[in-house]
Amino acid sequence: MLYDYMISARKRQGNAFIAEPGPVQFIRVPRGAAAYDPSHVIPAKAWVTQVQGLADGDENPNSISPTGDVLVLVHGYNTTIGAAIATLDTLRANLRGQGWRGEIVSFDWPSGNNVLNYVEDRTDASAVARQLVDKCLVLLMQGQKAGCITNVHLLAHSTGAYVVLEAFAQAQKDGTLFKSDWRIGQVALIAGDISAESLRTTSAWSQPMFGRINRLTNYSNGNDAVLAVSNAKRLGVSPRVGRVGLPPDADSKAVNVDCTAHFNTLRPGPDAGFAYCHSWHFSDPRFGLDLALTLEGAIDRNAIPSRNLGPRGLWLNDDGQRPAGQSGWGIKDAAQSLKPRL
Repeated sequence: MLYDYMISARKRQGNAFIAEPGPVQFIRVPRGAAAYDPSHVIPAKAWVTQVQGLADGDENPNSISPTGDVLVLVHGYNTTIGAAIATLDTLRANLRGQGWRGEIVSFDWPSGNNVLNYVEDRTDASAVARQLVDKCLVLLMQGQKAGCITNVHLLAHSTGAYVVLEAFAQAQKDGTLFKSDWRIGQVALIAGDISAESLRTTSAWSQPMFGRINRLTNYSNGNDAVLAVSNAKRLGVSPRVGRVGLPPDADSKAVNVDCTAHFNTLRPGPDAGFAYCHSWHFSDPRFGLDLALTLEGAIDRNAIPSRNLGPRGLWLNDDGQRPAGQSGWGIKDAAQSLKPRL
């Protein structure tokens, strides 16, 4: 049987999980299920072992990871349990269709299903970030300390970007985590609902993240109306990074990919769902290819074929393809030379 693997930060109430923060639980739910419940909780150690086994058992010859890859999706607001599962499955199919191999898991935190809960969700995000530190980053640290070299990446959507940055900031204050040499591979933000200013080199909030990652890729879209609303709530003084892109003095590890021109070519159908301009990425093959090549890490950020470099920076194109002979480049041979000699 195939399963979806999730980390839930929702509170348990009887035989269900609700839209309030609670202790982290590790979930294994049968693929295709409409929701998860307490019967799907498994021990953390078993969850980690199974996810790592799936990732390392399907190594990608185009990835610079010495073994396998795990992508952790952190969703944003307006996400029910059912929507979190559906998004995970959609993203998996998209990346698989573009040749990426690895395991994708979802960090499912409590967020309401309407825009009126937006401010409350923001408050919950701070509490959830602490759970991400205590229950997840600690596990990552312990695994890497014990010799685990599975590459772990993060993909944050909307308010999920806030959760991720806040988690890194809180980890910086944790003595054990601060002193340990743990790392994350790639971090990607889509429709990121944080201020562009927060990714400046002078930002104390984002520097803990940049100190632990290999690369940050921010996907921006000038047509994102949800982020326009978010910015309006802040009286227009904090433009959202998912709408306007990175600031001129962004950290050197960060790169922006402008998706505006590509988004203008899309024709959403009647079942596109809530706020398509804010969440089109998960099913879009062009975005899927760019993300797959980004996670693999074998091609320089300025040379990824799904991007063009113009006067205003990198933008997502509609014709670039994965290099036909890439599987023969010997990428995995080079990556495996990094394995520790025991």
